[in-house]
Amino acid sequence: MVGPRNSCLKPLVYGVALGLVLVAVFSYGMSTTDQRPFCASCHLMQEAAVTHRMGTHADQSCNECHAPSALSAKLPFKAQVGLHDIVANSSGKDLPYPVSKDMRVVINENCKRCHAQTNVDVATMDVKTYCVDCHRNVAHMRAKQISTRMVAYD
Repeated sequence: MVGPRNSCLKPLVYGVALGLVLVAVFSYGMSTTDQRPFCASCHLMQEAAVTHRMGTHADQSCNECHAPSALSAKLPFKAQVGLHDIVANSSGKDLPYPVSKDMRVVINENCKRCHAQTNVDVATMDVKTYCVDCHRNVAHMRAKQISTRMVAYD
């Protein structure tokens, strides 16, 4: 016998199931778009992806450095930067194109978050504004001439 109680539970169960499916799809999409293969799908990022793969941070996803860690800040940031990269890629630009101040701040915050103990141990952390001012070639070997980068021989 189907009573009013059972008819009220059906939409609730379907709603919860739909919510779980949407969360799973969203989570998969966020994780996939954080990874090197996704980023390397644009010609603009191919060299960065190859040099990242051979760098000291190869075990990290691209967005562990290049996006805010808090989800509430990460979503709008990824949308804005993604749109910027699509436009740059479509117009034939090549890296390195000028990195925005917002991106430099995010990368710097992520450096400091992951390397907090280094920040405590090193007395001269505030000599330069950004970590990459001194450690520019850590993730992508940018400070080296292209002819001397490993990627030039792939």
